[in-house]
Amino acid sequence: MVPSQLTADSFKSYPPKGRALAVANLSLLQELPLAFVPFLLKDCLVFDWKFPSEQADLTNQLAYLSKLWEQQRKREMDPFEGLNLSDKLKNSDWVNQPARFLEQLSAHLWATQQMDGFRDASESYMRKFNGSLPAEELAAPRIGIAVFGEGVTVTQYTLFRKLRRSGVYFSKVNPEKAHDAIAETLKARSTAHGIPYAHWCVDGADIATSLPGFACVSYNGLTSIRAKLAAMMLKAYDTTKFDPEQLRTTLAEATPESVGMVDSGDGALDRFQLSLLTEGSGTQVYSTTFVQWAAREALRRAQPLTLFTRYAPRQKDRTMDELLGGTRNKTVTDPEGSLIDGDMGAYYTWINMQRLPGADAARFLAWFEGHGEAVAIAPSLKAGTEDSSPIDMAGLLAKLA
Repeated sequence: MVPSQLTADSFKSYPPKGRALAVANLSLLQELPLAFVPFLLKDCLVFDWKFPSEQADLTNQLAYLSKLWEQQRKREMDPFEGLNLSDKLKNSDWVNQPARFLEQLSAHLWATQQMDGFRDASESYMRKFNGSLPAEELAAPRIGIAVFGEGVTVTQYTLFRKLRRSGVYFSKVNPEKAHDAIAETLKARSTAHGIPYAHWCVDGADIATSLPGFACVSYNGLTSIRAKLAAMMLKAYDTTKFDPEQLRTTLAEATPESVGMVDSGDGALDRFQLSLLTEGSGTQVYSTTFVQWAAREALRRAQPLTLFTRYAPRQKDRTMDELLGGTRNKTVTDPEGSLIDGDMGAYYTWINMQRLPGADAARFLAWFEGHGEAVAIAPSLKAGTEDSSPIDMAGLLAKLA
């Protein structure tokens, strides 16, 4: 089957909104190359469970392609049309299984030395598409808050070595009522800007504070799901001939129903949480890795105005069999190692925030939980400086305003 043979009935297995979007753009999809269409269909297939920013990206792409003159679109698609695809790819069910098609396409392009040309064409397309979009106006400056270090009393580790370059290092923060001050700031943000999925809380243990208007994700909240996925992974590892590609496909095709996830009434958030465990590496067994990856994915996919992350102590390094099989009766935590994980994770979160619209106005706060050290980043704060004057968390947060 080739794209020109697509009909409205081709999308009968798609969820309602995704099916309607594909059918509405049927004539466009029929004109695009086989090496390109599945990228759009992959997003159409899960459109009903995507966040608003992701849905807007897909609809904007379809609008961009539709508005191109016929010759413009042909020139844009010629590099994709010129790719030499195998009969296996052409005969695969790329309509109903676009993700699997794209995995096989990637392998084929590498094997046939066509990946460089494909990458150049893709980057050129995305550059032109992004250039066609109007500048995005945010409802408020983006703010990130990272908290880590629970369980650490004394450390020789020098915190915030990378974050200090971008902000002010505060050495005398009063930790009393700091959590309350952070919670009040978060609640004020969601109250002032009640936008779906604009405010996120990611915790490496449990969600400790009720945050109305927030999309909340926690490591402990997914314990039963992590256990089921770990069992699947351990079974795959124990086979006579371990096939990592097959395991990756199995995990990618998991659904909330297949792993016994309770329907929360929010399909987008449910599937997001499942993807953290099926697409991330180490997110199933290390809480700090889970928080770092969840923060990255929330920023990339939902582009929130507010992101609060808290790193809890993770378990110590163990063998893969112990990690996945839970063969130790008692989990031993590593607070010191988790402190370092949290420090680096906070830095990566700040870097990822810089990739989003409004980066010049973004604010960030990283705090050594329960202690007097923190770094604050804001346009009004001089980067690479230190402040040793006493300050409480409310005062520190005010500097981000």
